[in-house]
Amino acid sequence: DLESVEKRLDEAKSLIKTGDKKYVLQSEALQKLFNHLSQQKPARDFLPNKEEKPFIDELFLLTNKPVIYVANISEDNLSSPYDSKYAQTVSDYAKEHNAECVALCAKIEQELVSLNDSDRKMFMEDLGIKSSGLDLLIAACYNLLGLISFLTAGEKETRAWTIEKGTKAAQAAGKIHTDFERGFIRAEVVDYETLMQCGSFNAAKEKGKVRSEGRDYTVKDGDVMLFRFNV
Repeated sequence: DLESVEKRLDEAKSLIKTGDKKYVLQSEALQKLFNHLSQQKPARDFLPNKEEKPFIDELFLLTNKPVIYVANISEDNLSSPYDSKYAQTVSDYAKEHNAECVALCAKIEQELVSLNDSDRKMFMEDLGIKSSGLDLLIAACYNLLGLISFLTAGEKETRAWTIEKGTKAAQAAGKIHTDFERGFIRAEVVDYETLMQCGSFNAAKEKGKVRSEGRDYTVKDGDVMLFRFNV
């Protein structure tokens, strides 16, 4: 990263003589970043202002990539992970470096993987945990990358689709098939928790829990969607 920034900085400085103020701003931003990296600090710790940010983003630096730290805890700390001073140390370090932290017990995760669904559910209940560490890690990764999932269900399969946060209903439909987006009419939507409480999509519909949304509806994480389209 340091070499890449130094090279781009030299280029920006050489272009200042063109009289374009952009290169003055660019060289100033890169000089600050170069000084920062020279102190063996990652680029993600560098907080550019609004004018500097475009020059930094276009570099795609490795140490500017989002990071998640995973703290391995003992079974005794499952209910209160950060009571462990070691996990708390990792969490504090992550915050200091603009990163996220997830605490999990590797031993328990290994045991969970070896169990079938029903045994896994019982084991988790006995431990007093609602989500496995792996699920928490996946959720943290999705959040870090700005991703969510919506679901579709039919006779052949039930499937989760990954999209970016802020995706509109018509765009989400296009994730399944381009015809769905091209001929989009509306989306029938119910959140996952409500659907589980009602028992089925039809039951949720009868109880008035299913909403009709247009193409500009912003899809939410956990939405269960039925797309109506015509091509």
